[in-house]
Amino acid sequence: MTRGSDAGLRQYYAARAREYDSIYEKPERQADLRKLEALLPDALAGRRVLEIACGTGYWTQFISRKAKSVVGIDVNAETLELARARELPPQRVELRVADAYALPDALGRFDGAFAGFWWSHVPVRDQARFVAGLERLLLPEAKVMLLDNLYVEGSSTPISHRDADGNTYQRRRLADGSEHVVLKNFPGERELREAIGVLGERFAHLRLEYYWLFEFEKKA
Repeated sequence: MTRGSDAGLRQYYAARAREYDSIYEKPERQADLRKLEALLPDALAGRRVLEIACGTGYWTQFISRKAKSVVGIDVNAETLELARARELPPQRVELRVADAYALPDALGRFDGAFAGFWWSHVPVRDQARFVAGLERLLLPEAKVMLLDNLYVEGSSTPISHRDADGNTYQRRRLADGSEHVVLKNFPGERELREAIGVLGERFAHLRLEYYWLFEFEKKA
């Protein structure tokens, strides 16, 4: 990541690494999480999966149960250290430092992809660049799953402002007292379909109480 906003997001998640998984402890979100934890392994079963921004490996631990293999990438070594501390099957999971906006060809080709809580941090003007880079590594008919947050008043961090491109931002405070302004978008199904464009087909959108799951296949 090269631009100022990207660098700021990277620094935020590096600082937040050891408290990141606390977001999954919110009592009101447990029912949704159990549904997703059961759904995702079956959806990507038997596939070679590229996981974008895998972070602490929270979702890797579920996907890897039934996937043929998982290559998890993240730009932050700090969060990957926590992922490596999980009991992930070493014969099926590989974790690597890589930039989601510049996915290296050396990662190989995949018939599955997953990105949890990443799309909401992609600036509107960078969505096409990210999609094009992901497409390059996907085999025809690869299944892609995007998981992210719905904005829920009283549970989500309030939106502080919106920029000229339509991106929304939150002010977040970490346990060390530091405050960070973080880009966090909350797209609807129509916006997701438009952003994926001609890359995908067989779109499906699941809306839970606190999360959305968007699925598509790369065109053959």
